[in-house]
Amino acid sequence: MSDFVHSITLFLNIILIEIMFAILGVWIYLICYLIKSYLYSPRLKDSNMPRFNKFPKVSVILPARNEEKYIAECLRSIANQDYPNFEIIVINDCSADETGQSILRHSKINNKVIAIDAGPKPEGWVGKSWACYQGFKKSTGDLLLFTDADTKHSASLISLSVYHMMEQNLDALTVIPKLLCVDMWTKVTLPMLSIFLHTRFSPLRVNNPRNKTGYFFGSFFVICRDAYEKIGTHEGVKQELIEDGALGRKVKESGFRLKMFRGEELITAIWARDLNSLWHGLRRLMIPLYSQHRTKTTLMIIAVFFMLFQPFVFLPYSFTIPFLYNDNQTISYLLTSVNVLTISFIILGYAVQSRLSEYQNAKFAFASPIAAAIISFSFISSACDAKKIGAVKWSDRHYTITQRQHPLN
Repeated sequence: MSDFVHSITLFLNIILIEIMFAILGVWIYLICYLIKSYLYSPRLKDSNMPRFNKFPKVSVILPARNEEKYIAECLRSIANQDYPNFEIIVINDCSADETGQSILRHSKINNKVIAIDAGPKPEGWVGKSWACYQGFKKSTGDLLLFTDADTKHSASLISLSVYHMMEQNLDALTVIPKLLCVDMWTKVTLPMLSIFLHTRFSPLRVNNPRNKTGYFFGSFFVICRDAYEKIGTHEGVKQELIEDGALGRKVKESGFRLKMFRGEELITAIWARDLNSLWHGLRRLMIPLYSQHRTKTTLMIIAVFFMLFQPFVFLPYSFTIPFLYNDNQTISYLLTSVNVLTISFIILGYAVQSRLSEYQNAKFAFASPIAAAIISFSFISSACDAKKIGAVKWSDRHYTITQRQHPLN
């Protein structure tokens, strides 16, 4: 090997070591913050909850599109709430399966269930926001509870939510659900994705009045009618693909009192159901962001690739270089050591998240290279396809993202 090639190789290896140490530092921070968030985030439970003096009416607004597999169980869990004063407005969003018929059957056996049809969505609206807006127009409650058709709720969930809103004088409240993984691809991928989502939108950030982060989990959030109208209702986020997050941000920015609680033992939700919905769910997160902030998002995609996937890609090389460059064993072994250590912390972070949030076996952490590949390449494909017509597929609809989109920041 010539001196020039040797010098270039040495320089590149030093750069790799610096990158690896930076990635390792980020993962140590993420794991520490993740544990801190789960230890200190408030839980939505109170065994000493006093009796109510008044029962403000709650309008449960439940949009449903092609949810025949889940809607019946969801409605049963809501209908069995121990809170005495609520209505359930279920909106059939142009379903092509038996969802509409299931909703009608429940409305006939339970007078709390009000069935309506959203009708075709107008141009410029995302389907779910349009359905929620139609439900709002039919609602009569002082409090509006938005939830999804694939959720299941414990019997005390509404009572606990109303109690905490009244006791803490809140304008809005959202609950972190237990995310169920119904297929192997989601079991493998969701814990790694959740590490970033649960640190970026941790209750420690959302509940801090000095922090600008606001967020709603679409599976369950309650908001006072007055606050909802003042932030513009779902009409104000009609083009947002992540409308729940956008609403939470508007609530926080408008100065209303918002609080996020952990509630994994009280509510379950399904984020993705197969590889196809998982892939498009990841693209739904990234394409609006890329369309709005191209340079910033490109840098973020590169950072995600290096944080998640690059350590696994360079692992064979890191084991090989001690044998290739015998004259510089210190650099060789240092690169190998930091690469292995970084991968160990990636697996550790995955395992911690699996146990704390998804409540699944930590052995899935050994599939983290697969999760890293799915997330990284879905984000890369998002950047490549962002300008295409119908780039985002969600709930059997295709959306073309324009500059008017305002994704989460």
